[in-house]
Amino acid sequence: MKYIKISLILIASIVFITACSNSSGDLNSEGENGETDKRWQEVKEKGELVVGTSGTLIAASYYDGEEESEEQLTGYDVEVMREVAKRLDVDISFEIMGIDSMLPAIKSGRIDVAANDIEATDKRKESFNFSEPYKYSYSTMVVRKEDNSGIESLEDLKGKIAGGGATTIYSQIAEHFGAEVKTYGNAPNEAYLRDVHNGRSDVIVNDYYLSKFGVAGFPEFDIHLHPDLKFHPTEQAVVIPKDADMLTEKINDALAAMRKDGTLSELAKKFYQEDASQKPEDDIQEIEGLEL
Repeated sequence: MKYIKISLILIASIVFITACSNSSGDLNSEGENGETDKRWQEVKEKGELVVGTSGTLIAASYYDGEEESEEQLTGYDVEVMREVAKRLDVDISFEIMGIDSMLPAIKSGRIDVAANDIEATDKRKESFNFSEPYKYSYSTMVVRKEDNSGIESLEDLKGKIAGGGATTIYSQIAEHFGAEVKTYGNAPNEAYLRDVHNGRSDVIVNDYYLSKFGVAGFPEFDIHLHPDLKFHPTEQAVVIPKDADMLTEKINDALAAMRKDGTLSELAKKFYQEDASQKPEDDIQEIEGLEL
């Protein structure tokens, strides 16, 4: 009987150790020592995805009405993220902030992700994860209609005043070609566009789709899209904390399903009147010698 009891204890110990080992192995497969699974677990536990966005980008993230409430917040990026959250079976809330605050807010944990027409660049990928692109575009300029603000090439940006955010790719492009960047914080489109109209600034380098709808929203201003300049093809994606690979995978799965069933195309056409979820076929100039 003594030997039988010892054998039973040993068997029980082996089963317990094996169970612990298997449990640990499952956790490790989802990501040990880091953000791989932690961020997704946090989102699941609180049942909510917190998304940073500006609420000031016509067609991408803006208020449809005078009241700045979450119910009135809409736009392509906003509705894409609402659909993503729905497919992840979690609620969604939006933190309104300027573009210069979004990336620090992801690092601090104030928000889970950011969606604000943000370009996935090699430089940014060193510090953040990015989803697969949900929008493809390129850069252009808003200039004065009467004379294109004296700009007929990228090189003509030298000495001009360009309105933009301090940390945007578009401001980097303007500075690369010698423009002085005038920053606005989280100001609405009208502030940027009015300054080009009245000569306080000369140009806005920005996304084609956002610029198109911004100009169309203020027909009284003497501004238009530059008729000849198309440059720097772009891919916009959801910004996610570095190494939060499980959260990235879940968002990518939702986006892939939305692309397959036509939801991305439907939303893009609704807000941009063109299918911005597909790569443009235009001949777009690449910019050399600029690390973005």
